[in-house]
Amino acid sequence: MYRLYMKRIIDFILSFIAFIILLPLLLCLTIIGTIQMKGNPFFIQTRPGLNEKIFKLIKFRTMSNERDMTGELLPDELRLIPYGRFLRRTSLDELPELLNILKGDMSIVGPRPLMVQYLPLYNSEQRHRHDVRPGLTGLAQINGRNSITWSQKFAYDMEYVRNVTFLIDIKILFLTIKAVFSQDGISSKDCETMEDFTGEN
Repeated sequence: MYRLYMKRIIDFILSFIAFIILLPLLLCLTIIGTIQMKGNPFFIQTRPGLNEKIFKLIKFRTMSNERDMTGELLPDELRLIPYGRFLRRTSLDELPELLNILKGDMSIVGPRPLMVQYLPLYNSEQRHRHDVRPGLTGLAQINGRNSITWSQKFAYDMEYVRNVTFLIDIKILFLTIKAVFSQDGISSKDCETMEDFTGEN
């Protein structure tokens, strides 16, 4: 009952309240982001959601569009500006995803929405992460975020998909607040952002 009906109702109510309360902050970050990024402050990218349905994820941009002499984008670590690091460290870059939750593309708690190009790389078990709506936060985010391996991330995703309950969602929400303040797992061990997923045997 909770997974099929109540979870979506609770998502809508909580995200609507959060959006109204945080609207001044969202407007402030939009203005600052426009200045810092010298243009569009938003990052919009297609991601697969429930049942692999593609939707447009919206976040605050954390990286510039600087390119090398050949016109190719510079590596992520070179385009991640100090303001972008602040947004990632505080998870403020995720706030616009409240709009995705209101629309029904996402849930407050669930596996994080990943890149569309990863879809062909999933094994049969990993593909089940799309049996639920992707989330603003999830088990992987409170257990290491970008500092854990892809295998560990998918293991947490599968654990959540198999055990979705109201109490688990509440627990993840509270632990997410703790993780945000402790700023654990923002970067992977080897780079500023998470390495690309290349598939597993």
